[in-house]
Parts: sequence; structure tokens; C-alpha cells
Amino acid sequence: MSLSHLYRDGEGHMDDDDDERENFEITDWDLQNEFNPHRQRHWQTKEEATYGVWAERDSDEERPSFGGKRARDYSAPVNFISAGLKKGAAEEAVLEDSEDEEKPIKQEDFPKDFGPKKLKTGGNFKPSQKGFAGGTKSFMDFGSWERHTKGIGQKLLQKMGYVPGRGLGKNAQGIINPIEAKQRKGKGAVGAYGSERTTQSLQDFPVVDSEEEAEEVIDMTGREQKVYYSYSQISHKHNVPDDGLPPQSQLPPLPGKEAKAPGFALPELEHNLQLLIDLTEQEIIQNDRQLQYERDMVVNLSHELEKMTEVLEHEERVISNLSRVLEMVEECERRMQPSCPNPLTLDECARVFQTLQDKYYEEYRMSDRVDLAVAIVYPLMKDYFKEWDPLKDCTYGTEIISKWKSLLENDQILSHGGQDLSADAFHRLIWEVWMPFVRNIVNQWQPRNCDPMVDFLDSWVHIIPVWILDNILDQLIFPKLQKEVDNWNPLTDTVPIHSWIHPWLPLMQARLEPLYSPIRSKLSSALQKWHPSDSSAKLILQPWKDVFTPGSWEAFMVKNIVPKLGMCLGELVINPHQQHMDAFYWVIDWEGMISVSSLVGLLEKHFFPKWLQVLCSWLSNGPNYEEITKWYLGWKSMFSDQVLAHPSVKDKFNEALDIMNRAVSSNVGAYMQPGARENIAYLTHTERRKDFQYEAMQERREAENMAQRGIGVAASSVPMNFKDLIETKAEEHNIVFMPVIGKRHEGKQLYTFGRIVIYIDRGVVFVQGEKTWVPTSLQSLIDMAK
Repeated sequence: MSLSHLYRDGEGHMDDDDDERENFEITDWDLQNEFNPHRQRHWQTKEEATYGVWAERDSDEERPSFGGKRARDYSAPVNFISAGLKKGAAEEAVLEDSEDEEKPIKQEDFPKDFGPKKLKTGGNFKPSQKGFAGGTKSFMDFGSWERHTKGIGQKLLQKMGYVPGRGLGKNAQGIINPIEAKQRKGKGAVGAYGSERTTQSLQDFPVVDSEEEAEEVIDMTGREQKVYYSYSQISHKHNVPDDGLPPQSQLPPLPGKEAKAPGFALPELEHNLQLLIDLTEQEIIQNDRQLQYERDMVVNLSHELEKMTEVLEHEERVISNLSRVLEMVEECERRMQPSCPNPLTLDECARVFQTLQDKYYEEYRMSDRVDLAVAIVYPLMKDYFKEWDPLKDCTYGTEIISKWKSLLENDQILSHGGQDLSADAFHRLIWEVWMPFVRNIVNQWQPRNCDPMVDFLDSWVHIIPVWILDNILDQLIFPKLQKEVDNWNPLTDTVPIHSWIHPWLPLMQARLEPLYSPIRSKLSSALQKWHPSDSSAKLILQPWKDVFTPGSWEAFMVKNIVPKLGMCLGELVINPHQQHMDAFYWVIDWEGMISVSSLVGLLEKHFFPKWLQVLCSWLSNGPNYEEITKWYLGWKSMFSDQVLAHPSVKDKFNEALDIMNRAVSSNVGAYMQPGARENIAYLTHTERRKDFQYEAMQERREAENMAQRGIGVAASSVPMNFKDLIETKAEEHNIVFMPVIGKRHEGKQLYTFGRIVIYIDRGVVFVQGEKTWVPTSLQSLIDMAK
């Protein structure tokens, strides 16, 4: 397909000589006429493609053609177009020089007042209005082009109020003369050589900086009033000191004159000067830092000098003190020589050591006190105790030894090992000087004469080290006591064993436990033929009740004493008319020695059966109920409150009351002593009320004691209720106390207390009996559960 139709001239005809062609790129014309497809398209010429907007174009070609296409006349003669006059050599040289001077100019090289500006308008004039382009012409020729037309433009302007010779617009503010053109000197870009405005444009359209106010700025801060046309001039007004006028380069350009670039610009020199300034500044900063460093060094050295001066003074004082200490020690050694007329005593030596501790404490603590004490103190200490008898004078030397303890004992706590002797002068002093005298006297001591030895150790217990006291008790005292216990015979020795064993309890305590077993064994052998009528056994055993453990003591009593008491109580004859009470007294006398449960067991087995039998026999023979009442109350008064509070004993006496009540109730119709029934009923009511009151008092007392001890209850909590008290008691006696699930009696929760079923109602414990629920005390409940 041929593309020859694309090569046409400006009128649409083909031109072989013309290189005109159609460009397929999207141009501004295409964008502007996007919605006007019927507008005639202007074909781009080769010159326009090459020079763009600077290409010359014919004004006739821009106008629309109303006559259609015209054919070119190739028969017309050739018309030559003048290309101008050829310039001379001088003019071409000047032009070349001007072209050489055209160099890229930096933005900072432009005048400061050169920049975007805005027109200074007034009234209702709009900057968008445009004037005529072309040369300067008189307004008389205005509209002369209408002679070639029908004159419709002039008429329209006159209808809208236009007056010939005046400007356009409502206020005639439009320009009359066309805008003048000004030739640029070189080929640089627009604005490269300063302002390109003419005198006419500056008059018609005054300008100010686009970023500043259009109004003039009046500066009254100096010695005289100044007027600035822009704020940029204010920032440069103090560049030259003591000069009221700003520099010439900072003055705003006069109307009609161009802003000129600075005439003297040496960037290389300025760069070098700035470089020298920076180097000098860095050198100044470095010198300042070095100066500050040297000053700090001087301060540090001054402080170091002060510290070293203080250290030197301290060392001088230490040397002086050590010299004085050495003089005092040498003086003590000189006075300890046998040929010295004024020998050193232990008190004087103690004063010397006290002086060392008070005045030269640091040197005294740093010195080797062990070697110093061994060399000076030990010989004096041996001489001081050489005539001492600890059993005769137990306090001899306690005061002087206490003083030496404060002088020689090390601050750290020492263990019992012998290796600690090398670290503590006082412990070594006691072990090597004082201890030999003690060993000698203990070897000569008789264990049954315990008081002097006990007094001696009591006097020294707070002075001597603990490990030395333990050594005395374990290695010296206990073997002597153990040997003496083995030789003791309770049947032949007139001195009770507790008289020479118990004084050692405060000092030895648990160390005496190995002696208790052979003592109990020998006492048990001695009680085999004993009878309760012999009260010496109680005198021998009573001191050991609180020494033996509760379990071992109870076992000893059950094995050796209770059977003897049961045999004696079984021999008791109960006779209301002639009663012998010796056997009963022998048994009751052991109440504090044997447990309550053991004593109650003896009474239930050997006393109450006979006693109730005698009561029944007496009631069946028409007795005197007043005598029976006295007999009942008399026997009851023989028992302590603790025994009477036991449930078994209480049941036996209640059984006796029931027997008496049945007796007075069964003799209906027979002879009855007047008032007997009432007396027995009153006695029964009174005794049971006393029992109940006593139980309540005991329970209240126990609750108060437990609250004081804080058993089961915090100190800040409220007092416990009765159920909590029962629970605490059950824990103390290892009794299971728990509710019975799903079981109630009259709406009250049932509990198991051991093997007993109980319930609690208003602070009273009820125990299930054979037919009914019986109230009981807490102690009785515990005894029944056991």
C-alpha cells in the first residue's frame, strides 16, 4: 500500500519537493480538539517538527480556509525571499564572543531581587486580560484592519461602551499601546540575563515579589526612616555595620532597569577562603579541647596528689603507732625476765593489752594476738592459778578471766573443732592454761558431793567457751555420774539418788537420759516387796515424776505401783457402823502419782462394787435415811474434784442415788421415815445440779485456757464456739470427730466422737444411751471415747 497520500502540501496537495509529512504522535492540538473532530487539522511542517514553537509559520496558514482547497500555480515565476544582510567580520566576532559567554548560570548567581513576581494591579483590572502583540502603534490606527472587513468588531465594541483613545474595561484600565518587545542579548534561557521587561511594562504593571506583600515596608529600627519594597531587603540591611544605607546589591531595582548580576565573583577564591576558615575553626576547637583536657588533667593530678598525701600521712601514723606498740611489747618482755627487779603482773599485763586495744585498735586487731598472748600472758596465767582449788573457791579468777576474754577473744563464732585454737587466743588460753586445773580437780571429785562442782561450773558457764563446757560435761562429769549410778543400791543407800542427780539437770539436761533407764530398773527391783503402807517409796519416786517422760513414768507406775494399790484396796472392808479407812488412804495418797484413769480403774474394780452392795443391804433393813445421806456424802467427800468429774465415778454415785430413790419409792404402804422420800429427792437434785455446774465451770475454764494459748484460733479472731472446742479436744486426744451424713435428731446434726454418737444443743453435749439421750461433760465424753 502506497503512503503517497500522506505527503501533501499545506493545502492538501502532494508536493514532491516538500518534505512535509504527517506525525502520528498525540499533540497538544489533538488534546485541545478532542471533542471537536470537525475542526480543520493543521498539518505540521518539517520546520515546525524541527524548531517546535520557535518555527516560523505563515499567518495565512493558521486561518481557516472557507474556499476549499486551492491548487498551486506552478506557472508563476519564482519568488525569492530575502535572508537578510550578511554581517561583517567584526559583528560576527562580537556575536561569537557573546555565544562563548553563554554558560550555565547557577541559581545562586542570580540577583536576589530576580524571581517570580506578580503584577501590581488596581481597581477591577484582571491580570488575565491581554494586550496586543506587535510593535508600538498609535491608537489612531486602532481598528484600521476593519477596512478590509465589514466593520462589525468596531461596532460591537462601541455598543459595549468603548471610547476611541481610551483603554478597555469598565474603568478604562486596559492598556492602549501594544506590548513592546525586547531583544535578549544572548541565546540563554528566559531570565538568564536578568529582567526582560520594558519601561512601558514596568509603568503599566508594577511588580513585587510573589512571596511578599505588595505594600511598601517602612523600617524605623535604624537611625533614620527607610523604605523597603520587599522583605528580602530587610534581611540584608545589617550586612555592612555602621552604614545606614544597604549595599548596592541589595537595593530593589528601579522601575525600568534590569537587575544586574554581581560584577565580582571568584568562587574558587571564596571556596579556598571558606576552607581556610573551616580548618582554622577546627584547629581552634581542637585546641580548646586540648586545653580543657589539660585543665582536667591538672584537676585530677591535684586530687591524686591530695589522696597520696593523705595515704602518706596515714602510713606515717601507722608507722608511728607500730613503733609505740613495739616499745610496749618489748617493755613487757623485759619485765618478764627473771632478773627484772619489777616483774610484770597479770593485772598490769591486762592494762597494757587494754591500752593497745583502746589507743591502737587497728594495729592490735591486725597483729597476731595468739602468739603475743602465748608469749606474755600464758606464763602469767599459769602462775596466777597454780594454788587454785575450784571446789573451795569457785569464783576465783572469774573477774580477771572475763577481762582477758574481751581482750583476746576473736569476733567470729568458733566451732568445737580443735583447729580453731590457732585462730583465737582466749580459747587457747582457757584450753591450755585453765583446763588442766579443772581436769585435775574433777578426777578427785566425788559425784555424790555434787553441790561444789555444780556451783563451780555455774560460776564459769558464761565465761568459758561453749565447746569447752561441753567437753567438761561429756568427758569429765557424765562418766563419773554413770559410774556412781551403777554402784547405787536403793535398798541400802540412805542418800536418795535424786539428791545428787537432779542438781545437774540445768547444766546437762538431755545428757542425763542414759542414766534414767538403769535408775528405773533398780527402783523396780526395790519395789517388788513393797507394801502401800510404806510411804518411803512415794518420797523416792515423786522427784522423778517430772524428770521421766510421761510415757515411761506411766508405764513404771502401772507395772510397779498400781497392782500393789489394787491389792490393798481389795482388802478394804466397808462397814457403815465401824469403818477403818487406812487402806483407802494409802491408795488415795497416790492420786497425784498415778493417772486418774488408773485410779478410777482401781475404784471401779475394787471399791464401788463392795460399796454399792453395802448400800443395798443397808437400805433393805429399814435404815435411817438421814444416816445413809451422811454416809453417801462422807464417802463422796473423800474423792477429789478431778476424780469425781470422771464419768465412771459420776455414774457410780448417780447409781447410788438411783438405788436410794427406788428404795424410798418401793416402800409404799410400809413404814417410812418421815421426810425420807423428800430428802432423798432433794439430795439427788442437788448432787446432779452440782455435777452439771462443775462440768460447765470446767469446760469454761478449759475454753479460756485454750483461747489464751491460741490453740486452733488466731489471736485476732473471735472466741470459738462449743463445736470448735470439741473438735480441738478431739485433735488433742487423736479422736475422730465427724458428722454423720444424713442423720439428725430433733433437727440437730449427729456426730461421731470416736465410737460414741453425740449431738450438740445450746452448748450441751448429748450422748446416746440405751433408751434416751443423756447430757454429759466434755471430759466425760473424752474418757468414754478412750
